[in-house]
Amino acid sequence: MNLDMDNVEVFDAGEKGRGLRTTKDLWAGEVVFAEPSFAAVVFDSLSQQVCHSCFRRQANLHRCAQCKFAHYCDRTCQTACWDEHKQECAAIKKYEKAPNENVRLSARVLWRIQKDTGIVSDGQLTSVDQLEDHVADMLADDFKELKIDIQNFLDYCPKTRHGKEYIAHIFGIIKCNGFTLSDQRGLQAVGVGLFPNLCLVNHDCWPNCTVILNHGNQSALNTAYHSKRRIELRALSKIAENDELTVGYVDFLNVSTDRQRALKHQYHFDCTCKSCSEHLKDDLKMAAKETDRNKPSDELVKEVQEFSLECLAKVEAARTAGDFHEVVKLCRECLDKQEPVLGNTHLYHLRLLSTASEVLSYLQFFSEAAEYAGRLVEGYMKLYHPNNAYLGMATMRAGVTHWHAGLIKVGHEMICKAYAILMVTHGPNHAITKDLESMRMQTEMELRMFKQNEHVYHSMREAALQNKPMAEAISVDNIKALSHKHL
Repeated sequence: MNLDMDNVEVFDAGEKGRGLRTTKDLWAGEVVFAEPSFAAVVFDSLSQQVCHSCFRRQANLHRCAQCKFAHYCDRTCQTACWDEHKQECAAIKKYEKAPNENVRLSARVLWRIQKDTGIVSDGQLTSVDQLEDHVADMLADDFKELKIDIQNFLDYCPKTRHGKEYIAHIFGIIKCNGFTLSDQRGLQAVGVGLFPNLCLVNHDCWPNCTVILNHGNQSALNTAYHSKRRIELRALSKIAENDELTVGYVDFLNVSTDRQRALKHQYHFDCTCKSCSEHLKDDLKMAAKETDRNKPSDELVKEVQEFSLECLAKVEAARTAGDFHEVVKLCRECLDKQEPVLGNTHLYHLRLLSTASEVLSYLQFFSEAAEYAGRLVEGYMKLYHPNNAYLGMATMRAGVTHWHAGLIKVGHEMICKAYAILMVTHGPNHAITKDLESMRMQTEMELRMFKQNEHVYHSMREAALQNKPMAEAISVDNIKALSHKHL
């Protein structure tokens, strides 16, 4: 595959090393470049639930008859992936088990380097070998894990011609440059891959680009027309010619010191971007509630923050255990305690709102879930870039929750707002955007019905919820039953 990299060029970014900058003006939503993975693997924990070719998560996958580890949607996906899987297949069969994802990805990278070298197309701007590994900067615990991974790799690939130092180099590259891959709905991390050109894009906590995984067209029966999974680097707003391209390596929804700490640990650099150096929006993220210019005391704020941290730990434990009613109980108690003390943009408040709305939706308490989801979006809008993908996804969930709660006007409005954001961050052909377009059309139709006759609309909705024949509720031609669309 020849990569079209006409929009960018490599340049010396000073202390950050190499970087990419634009060669022309770019507009919001424009694809700066697309790039297939040099190598990618599904996480161990999801190896039977996610296709190892297209990374779609779905039921009833077909297992590779040889290694019995890899799973695929169908023979088309399996055939498309065979060139990438065949050496892995033989190694797993001989090793009698699959090693962890770090070892599997390192093996795939080394096999491809051996087969195709570190540059696989004219559009690849850097060799895999030239990427930073930061092995010398690793902490003691990380270095201990690295030595274990190297030994597991040597057991898995005993005939490798590579020495331990070079294998360590590849593991280090993956640790610093691996990109997490999501499922087709963008709701769960399902794997990790290496994309050499993407690795040249430096970090900024308030970036001008975002990265999404496009799962391609897996419906083509002929694998020659079977488009491969690829990342797309997309502009979040207008970017002027010669401006550096940046992405966020960590979520902006953390205070600057926490982001800097995470970046130092994972990527071994000190972030000096404007958001970090000027601590932008940190005050909002830790804000106390103001009422008529009166603030709660520092002692009370500290007390509620400590209580919130303890509660968040309990919520996570209950969620992991599957005790969702306990999660709801804990969230309600903590949110009540936070209400008069913490601002609506405080991180601990937003984290509880996110969990509460998600779990309440799962339990089908849609009215309460909608209230929390709406408040969450209000907070996010004050913190995130207006075209941030996290904001778009949160707005989409809030819209769907309001829709399910029968609040069709607000639901439709939020779905439209989410659609506008995800058209920029994901583009019109992504599965999430297509889902949103269907929901936007459905809610628009329902909103028209609601405005014409509220009684008729609610009668139809009740019939749909109770699975009654539509004729029992109302006689209107060409009206579809309401559907609860699970994302």
